[in-house]
Amino acid sequence: MPRIYITSVFVDDLAKALDFYTNTLGFTAKVDLDLGGARWLTVVGDDPDGTQLLLEPDQHPAAAAYKKALVADGIPATSFQVEDVEKTRTELEAKGVSIVSGPVSFGPNTFIVIDDTCGNLIQLIQGPVDGAAQ
Repeated sequence: MPRIYITSVFVDDLAKALDFYTNTLGFTAKVDLDLGGARWLTVVGDDPDGTQLLLEPDQHPAAAAYKKALVADGIPATSFQVEDVEKTRTELEAKGVSIVSGPVSFGPNTFIVIDDTCGNLIQLIQGPVDGAAQ
């Protein structure tokens, strides 16, 4: 069975994205490779050997259009699980992060949607995201 190794989010500015995802959300930089005019930049959560998030430049016209369409429709580009969504919301607001919606509860889950400052909406969810009761 394959496992998720890397997933990506399109960003409009790599330096700004690295700052947001590390200093604001608390991820850790994992790989930063200069590819001769391009850059391979990933971050990880609390497991240094876990799934990497590739901060992918949105230079391709389809990527920029995709991001704009998602934001216009209020659809998050990706979701991250948090232990305590209310605590996370309070901490992010103190850092100046724009909370786009929430907290909203559905079943055992509660989520907020934030603006990542790089052209994306990101969902932060607390609860058993598989839908199972705790």
